[in-house]
Amino acid sequence: MIFESHAHYDDEAFDEDREELLNSMRENGIEYVVNVCAAADGLEKTLELTEKYPFVYGAVGVHPDDAGKMNEEILQRIQEYCRLDKVVAVGEIGLDYYWDKESHEIQKKWFEAQMEVARSERLPFIIHSREAAQDTLTMMKGLRAAEMSGGVIHCFSYSKEMAKEYLDMGLYIGIGGVVTFKNAKKLKEVAEYAPLEQILLETDCPYLAPVPHRGKRNTSLNLPYVAEEIARIKGISCEEVVEVTCRNAKKMFGIKD
Repeated sequence: MIFESHAHYDDEAFDEDREELLNSMRENGIEYVVNVCAAADGLEKTLELTEKYPFVYGAVGVHPDDAGKMNEEILQRIQEYCRLDKVVAVGEIGLDYYWDKESHEIQKKWFEAQMEVARSERLPFIIHSREAAQDTLTMMKGLRAAEMSGGVIHCFSYSKEMAKEYLDMGLYIGIGGVVTFKNAKKLKEVAEYAPLEQILLETDCPYLAPVPHRGKRNTSLNLPYVAEEIARIKGISCEEVVEVTCRNAKKMFGIKD
Protein backbone atom coordinates (compact mmCIF):
# COMPACT_ATOMS: atom_id res chain seq x y z
CA MET A 1 0.00 0.00 0.00
CA ILE A 2 1.23 3.49 -0.93
CA PHE A 3 1.51 6.40 1.50
CA GLU A 4 0.64 9.75 -0.12
CA SER A 5 2.65 12.26 1.90
CA HIS A 6 1.49 15.51 0.26
CA ALA A 7 -1.91 16.23 -1.30
CA HIS A 8 -4.33 19.16 -1.48
CA TYR A 9 -7.79 17.56 -1.62
CA ASP A 10 -9.29 20.74 -0.17
CA ASP A 11 -8.48 22.42 -3.51
CA GLU A 12 -11.42 23.52 -5.67
CA ALA A 13 -10.12 21.27 -8.46
CA PHE A 14 -11.73 18.38 -6.53
CA ASP A 15 -15.08 20.02 -5.80
CA GLU A 16 -17.01 17.90 -8.31
CA ASP A 17 -15.75 14.43 -7.35
CA ARG A 18 -13.85 14.73 -4.06
CA GLU A 19 -15.92 12.18 -2.14
CA GLU A 20 -15.97 9.61 -4.92
CA LEU A 21 -12.23 9.99 -5.49
CA LEU A 22 -11.24 9.72 -1.83
CA ASN A 23 -13.53 6.75 -1.30
CA SER A 24 -11.69 4.95 -4.11
CA MET A 25 -8.23 5.32 -2.58
CA ARG A 26 -7.89 2.11 -0.59
CA GLU A 27 -9.19 -0.15 -3.36
CA ASN A 28 -6.53 1.44 -5.59
CA GLY A 29 -3.67 0.76 -3.19
CA ILE A 30 -3.44 4.11 -1.38
CA GLU A 31 -3.31 3.40 2.36
CA TYR A 32 -2.89 6.88 3.87
CA VAL A 33 -3.05 10.48 2.66
CA VAL A 34 -1.67 13.58 4.34
CA ASN A 35 -3.68 16.59 3.25
CA VAL A 36 -1.47 19.65 3.47
CA CYS A 37 -2.85 23.11 4.15
CA ALA A 38 -1.47 26.01 2.14
CA ALA A 39 -3.86 28.97 2.35
CA ALA A 40 -4.28 31.17 5.41
CA ASP A 41 -8.06 30.77 5.17
CA GLY A 42 -7.97 27.03 4.46
CA LEU A 43 -6.91 25.46 7.74
CA GLU A 44 -10.37 24.24 8.66
CA LYS A 45 -10.89 22.57 5.26
CA THR A 46 -8.00 20.24 5.97
CA LEU A 47 -9.36 19.45 9.44
CA GLU A 48 -12.76 18.61 7.95
CA LEU A 49 -11.17 16.06 5.63
CA THR A 50 -9.33 14.40 8.52
CA GLU A 51 -12.60 14.12 10.42
CA LYS A 52 -14.53 12.63 7.50
CA TYR A 53 -11.99 10.08 6.23
CA PRO A 54 -10.22 7.71 8.64
CA PHE A 55 -7.17 7.36 6.37
CA VAL A 56 -6.67 11.11 5.85
CA TYR A 57 -4.32 12.98 8.18
CA GLY A 58 -3.57 16.70 8.16
CA ALA A 59 -0.71 19.17 8.11
CA VAL A 60 -1.48 22.73 9.19
CA GLY A 61 0.48 25.77 8.08
CA VAL A 62 0.54 28.66 5.64
CA HIS A 63 2.39 28.64 2.32
CA PRO A 64 4.89 31.47 1.68
CA ASP A 65 2.66 32.79 -1.13
CA ASP A 66 0.07 33.56 1.56
CA ALA A 67 2.54 34.93 4.13
CA GLY A 68 1.14 38.44 3.77
CA LYS A 69 -2.18 37.22 5.21
CA MET A 70 -0.53 35.72 8.28
CA ASN A 71 -0.99 37.22 11.75
CA GLU A 72 -0.60 36.18 15.37
CA GLU A 73 -4.18 34.94 15.58
CA ILE A 74 -3.69 32.53 12.68
CA LEU A 75 -0.38 31.40 14.15
CA GLN A 76 -2.13 30.68 17.43
CA ARG A 77 -4.81 28.65 15.63
CA ILE A 78 -2.11 26.63 13.87
CA GLN A 79 -0.53 25.88 17.24
CA GLU A 80 -3.87 24.81 18.73
CA TYR A 81 -4.68 22.60 15.75
CA CYS A 82 -1.30 20.89 16.11
CA ARG A 83 -2.66 19.29 19.29
CA LEU A 84 -5.47 17.48 17.45
CA ASP A 85 -5.00 13.73 17.14
CA LYS A 86 -5.02 13.63 13.33
CA VAL A 87 -2.75 16.62 12.72
CA VAL A 88 0.67 15.13 12.06
CA ALA A 89 2.83 18.00 10.76
CA VAL A 90 3.27 21.75 10.35
CA GLY A 91 3.14 22.69 6.67
CA GLU A 92 3.48 23.59 4.09
CA ILE A 93 5.79 26.40 5.09
CA GLY A 94 8.95 27.93 3.65
CA LEU A 95 10.11 30.34 0.94
CA ASP A 96 8.98 30.91 -2.64
CA TYR A 97 10.99 33.36 -4.74
CA TYR A 98 9.56 32.06 -8.02
CA TRP A 99 6.12 33.63 -7.73
CA ASP A 100 7.48 36.27 -5.32
CA LYS A 101 3.98 37.18 -4.18
CA GLU A 102 5.21 38.37 -0.79
CA SER A 103 8.37 40.18 0.30
CA HIS A 104 11.26 37.94 1.27
CA GLU A 105 11.32 39.41 4.78
CA ILE A 106 7.64 38.64 5.36
CA GLN A 107 8.14 35.10 4.06
CA LYS A 108 11.12 34.57 6.35
CA LYS A 109 9.31 35.98 9.37
CA TRP A 110 6.39 33.56 9.14
CA PHE A 111 8.55 30.64 8.03
CA GLU A 112 10.55 31.00 11.24
CA ALA A 113 7.43 31.51 13.37
CA GLN A 114 5.82 28.33 12.04
CA MET A 115 9.05 26.36 12.44
CA GLU A 116 9.02 27.39 16.10
CA VAL A 117 5.47 26.03 16.38
CA ALA A 118 6.72 22.72 14.99
CA ARG A 119 9.54 22.77 17.52
CA SER A 120 7.32 23.51 20.51
CA GLU A 121 4.66 20.99 19.49
CA ARG A 122 7.28 18.37 18.59
CA LEU A 123 5.84 17.78 15.13
CA PRO A 124 7.66 17.30 11.83
CA PHE A 125 7.61 20.10 9.25
CA ILE A 126 6.83 20.14 5.51
CA ILE A 127 9.04 22.63 3.68
CA HIS A 128 8.20 24.40 0.42
CA SER A 129 11.26 25.95 -1.21
CA ARG A 130 11.25 27.27 -4.76
CA GLU A 131 14.02 29.39 -6.28
CA ALA A 132 15.13 30.04 -2.69
CA ALA A 133 17.75 27.33 -2.18
CA GLN A 134 20.39 29.21 -0.22
CA ASP A 135 18.05 31.26 1.97
CA THR A 136 16.07 28.13 2.88
CA LEU A 137 19.19 26.20 3.80
CA THR A 138 20.62 29.12 5.79
CA MET A 139 17.39 29.46 7.77
CA MET A 140 17.13 25.72 8.37
CA LYS A 141 20.64 25.65 9.79
CA GLY A 142 20.01 28.77 11.87
CA LEU A 143 16.85 27.22 13.29
CA ARG A 144 18.74 24.01 14.11
CA ALA A 145 16.22 22.01 12.10
CA ALA A 146 18.31 18.86 12.49
CA GLU A 147 17.52 18.89 16.23
CA MET A 148 13.75 19.08 15.70
CA SER A 149 11.19 16.31 15.19
CA GLY A 150 12.00 15.59 11.57
CA GLY A 151 10.64 16.89 8.31
CA VAL A 152 10.57 16.74 4.55
CA ILE A 153 11.72 19.06 1.78
CA HIS A 154 8.63 18.69 -0.34
CA CYS A 155 8.68 18.65 -4.15
CA PHE A 156 12.48 18.74 -4.10
CA SER A 157 13.85 20.73 -7.05
CA TYR A 158 17.48 21.46 -6.24
CA SER A 159 20.83 19.79 -6.88
CA LYS A 160 22.28 16.57 -5.50
CA GLU A 161 24.70 18.70 -3.45
CA MET A 162 21.80 20.57 -1.86
CA ALA A 163 20.01 17.29 -1.22
CA LYS A 164 23.07 16.09 0.70
CA GLU A 165 22.77 19.04 3.08
CA TYR A 166 19.23 18.03 4.02
CA LEU A 167 19.90 14.30 4.07
CA ASP A 168 22.78 14.95 6.46
CA MET A 169 20.28 16.70 8.76
CA GLY A 170 18.28 13.47 8.83
CA LEU A 171 15.44 14.95 6.77
CA TYR A 172 13.40 13.37 4.01
CA ILE A 173 13.22 14.31 0.32
CA GLY A 174 9.71 14.45 -1.17
CA ILE A 175 9.56 13.14 -4.74
CA GLY A 176 6.53 13.38 -6.99
CA GLY A 177 5.49 13.41 -10.62
CA VAL A 178 8.31 15.67 -11.82
CA VAL A 179 10.73 12.72 -11.55
CA THR A 180 8.95 11.16 -14.56
CA PHE A 181 9.59 14.20 -16.80
CA LYS A 182 12.29 13.71 -19.43
CA ASN A 183 13.91 17.06 -18.60
CA ALA A 184 14.08 16.42 -14.83
CA LYS A 185 17.77 15.54 -14.88
CA LYS A 186 18.59 17.06 -11.46
CA LEU A 187 15.72 15.32 -9.70
CA LYS A 188 16.59 11.97 -11.29
CA GLU A 189 20.13 12.40 -9.95
CA VAL A 190 18.74 13.17 -6.50
CA ALA A 191 16.45 10.12 -6.65
CA GLU A 192 19.44 7.94 -7.49
CA TYR A 193 21.64 9.51 -4.81
CA ALA A 194 19.26 9.73 -1.85
CA PRO A 195 18.90 6.63 0.35
CA LEU A 196 15.48 5.06 -0.17
CA GLU A 197 15.09 5.28 3.62
CA GLN A 198 14.97 9.09 3.27
CA ILE A 199 12.49 9.41 0.40
CA LEU A 200 8.74 10.07 0.62
CA LEU A 201 6.26 9.63 -2.23
CA GLU A 202 3.98 12.59 -2.92
CA THR A 203 1.83 14.11 -5.63
CA ASP A 204 1.20 17.75 -4.63
CA CYS A 205 -2.14 17.08 -6.34
CA PRO A 206 -3.94 18.60 -8.14
CA TYR A 207 -0.59 19.82 -9.50
CA LEU A 208 2.39 18.16 -11.23
CA ALA A 209 0.81 15.02 -12.67
CA PRO A 210 3.39 12.47 -13.84
CA VAL A 211 3.90 11.19 -17.35
CA PRO A 212 1.69 9.87 -19.00
CA HIS A 213 -0.83 12.32 -17.48
CA ARG A 214 1.38 15.41 -17.46
CA GLY A 215 -0.68 18.59 -17.75
CA LYS A 216 -3.86 17.01 -16.38
CA ARG A 217 -5.29 17.14 -12.88
CA ASN A 218 -3.15 15.03 -10.59
CA THR A 219 -4.43 12.62 -7.91
CA SER A 220 -2.89 10.10 -5.54
CA LEU A 221 -3.93 7.36 -7.96
CA ASN A 222 -0.95 8.41 -10.11
CA LEU A 223 1.61 7.55 -7.42
CA PRO A 224 2.47 4.14 -8.96
CA TYR A 225 4.07 6.02 -11.88
CA VAL A 226 6.33 7.86 -9.42
CA ALA A 227 7.24 4.65 -7.59
CA GLU A 228 7.98 2.89 -10.87
CA GLU A 229 10.33 5.65 -12.02
CA ILE A 230 12.22 5.70 -8.72
CA ALA A 231 12.51 1.92 -8.92
CA ARG A 232 13.87 2.16 -12.46
CA ILE A 233 16.42 4.82 -11.47
CA LYS A 234 17.59 2.83 -8.45
CA GLY A 235 17.50 -0.58 -10.13
CA ILE A 236 15.19 -2.08 -7.51
CA SER A 237 11.62 -3.37 -7.48
CA CYS A 238 8.61 -1.07 -7.38
CA GLU A 239 7.35 -3.11 -4.42
CA GLU A 240 10.46 -2.19 -2.43
CA VAL A 241 10.00 1.51 -3.21
CA VAL A 242 6.38 1.38 -2.06
CA GLU A 243 7.15 -0.61 1.09
CA VAL A 244 10.11 1.48 2.27
CA THR A 245 8.59 4.90 1.48
CA CYS A 246 5.39 3.88 3.27
CA ARG A 247 7.42 2.89 6.32
CA ASN A 248 9.33 6.19 6.10
CA ALA A 249 6.14 8.25 6.08
CA LYS A 250 4.57 6.36 8.98
CA LYS A 251 7.76 6.90 10.97
CA MET A 252 8.01 10.61 10.20
CA PHE A 253 4.33 11.38 10.80
CA GLY A 254 4.09 9.10 13.84
CA ILE A 255 1.25 7.01 12.39
CA LYS A 256 0.82 3.54 13.87
CA ASP A 257 -1.39 0.97 12.18
